Amino acid sequence: MRKMRKIMALALAVAVIGVSVTGCGKAASTDTQPKASDTLIYAQGAEPRGLDPALVDDGESAKVMINIYDGLLKYNKDSTKVEPSLAKSWDVSADGLTYTFHLQEGVKFHDGTDFDANAVKVNIDRQLPPQVTADMPYATFVYGSVKDVQVVDKNTVKVNLTAPSTPFLANLAMVMSAPIVSPKALTDSKNNVNQAPVGTGPYKFVKWAKDENIVLVRNDEYWGTKAITKNVIFKFIKDNSARVVALNNGEADMIDGIDATVVKQITDAGNKIFKAPGMNINYMAFNTSKAPFNNAKARTAVSQSINVPELVKSLYQGYSEPATSILPAFMDGYDKSISQVAYDAAAAATAIKAAGLTKVHMITYTNPRPYNTATGQSLAESIQGYLAKVGVTCTIDSFDWTTYKQKVKAGDYDLAFYGWTGDNGDPDNFLYLLSVDDPTMNIALYKNPEFDKLIAKGVVTPAGMERNAVYTQLEKIAAADAAWLPISHAETLCAYRANIDGFYYHMTGVTPFAGVSKK
Repeated sequence: MRKMRKIMALALAVAVIGVSVTGCGKAASTDTQPKASDTLIYAQGAEPRGLDPALVDDGESAKVMINIYDGLLKYNKDSTKVEPSLAKSWDVSADGLTYTFHLQEGVKFHDGTDFDANAVKVNIDRQLPPQVTADMPYATFVYGSVKDVQVVDKNTVKVNLTAPSTPFLANLAMVMSAPIVSPKALTDSKNNVNQAPVGTGPYKFVKWAKDENIVLVRNDEYWGTKAITKNVIFKFIKDNSARVVALNNGEADMIDGIDATVVKQITDAGNKIFKAPGMNINYMAFNTSKAPFNNAKARTAVSQSINVPELVKSLYQGYSEPATSILPAFMDGYDKSISQVAYDAAAAATAIKAAGLTKVHMITYTNPRPYNTATGQSLAESIQGYLAKVGVTCTIDSFDWTTYKQKVKAGDYDLAFYGWTGDNGDPDNFLYLLSVDDPTMNIALYKNPEFDKLIAKGVVTPAGMERNAVYTQLEKIAAADAAWLPISHAETLCAYRANIDGFYYHMTGVTPFAGVSKK
């Protein structure tokens, strides 16, 4: 009965979209009623935290926002190479301090207002001092090098930097912080952009039914290539097996958060698997701000007790590879000669006994993540088993993803599990996580002035061998200090029904639906 109610709710959501498109007045004729092929249903493992790009940092939010907003730039479909979007072209001064963007003309926000240079200024200014607030997690990362923004004319804007920034253009294509929101929506006291977003993108926001779904409808006045399919519904199904059932029963067209154990079940039902190399890291973090893990020897001892290759093979069954580094192997700055703490249970047991370490407190998450489809619960239990063999008792507290983020921020743990899907293809985007002050990003609470100086140097150093050497040195420091235990790099793994065409999952962890159709 519960499943039937959910199916009816989705049908009602589609009907609501049909009404919003056809308008009020007489009932629509039969040929205008919504068809199954008019609606894409994407089931994901967690609900977005919000839909204001300045206020969120989670992948679930990003998957929705990529369809609602545009940024000045965008990534190529198959890489993180930047391409024009709301900015049709740009110039960079010889000293690397001034970026002049030439904007698309005639673009409208979903609320009917004009996109122009002032809109760009408003969106960047709100993430700079004095307007920036503590709940803007990506503001410093994306705009930390910005001095000010100048409107040259309606379709031209200059962004001046305090120092050169090699990843700046790549940052402007990110779905966090960089997309352009309607200034009218931001200033309207009756509107909360985090709950009712207004962008310029190929889809418009319709409604958000908490704990159920988010509904989007095609933007028929879109300035670029219009979306193929009229409606998109993001459905929230936390349980992995329930998402697979929804796909196989036709209640969802596409799902994420699958793992190796369900691939055969999915393909046997006639559905398809999307698989691609992942730009991510899955790791365990030590709370370095307090005993016992404010001591690098204790961190190293625990890391020695964990057989990472064995763990990865068991949990992910060939769909993740053991991490020898924080950076994926294809990323600039990766050095294959750098290795993490090697597995040595005997040495670990001796060191742990000498340190008097007998128990630790872990916190973890119950949802699947793009970098950890086995869930944080399964990962924590595996780590618990290894530590038991060397005489350490682990208590595990598990939470849904939204609650987990709050628990991480509170800092009440010895060990925690996290991961990262790269936003922009730049090594700074990974190693910055061990330098930033935000406790929901730097969950190891790691502080190292030498590391911080190298992070700053990497940002201003031009792309090339000298810059790569900076990130290699950062990797060496991270491996020696062992604030993280890198565990795995996951392949991107999603599933979709055979009648879906054009579906792809970008390497930055987002799902653009404008080019997706259903037969």
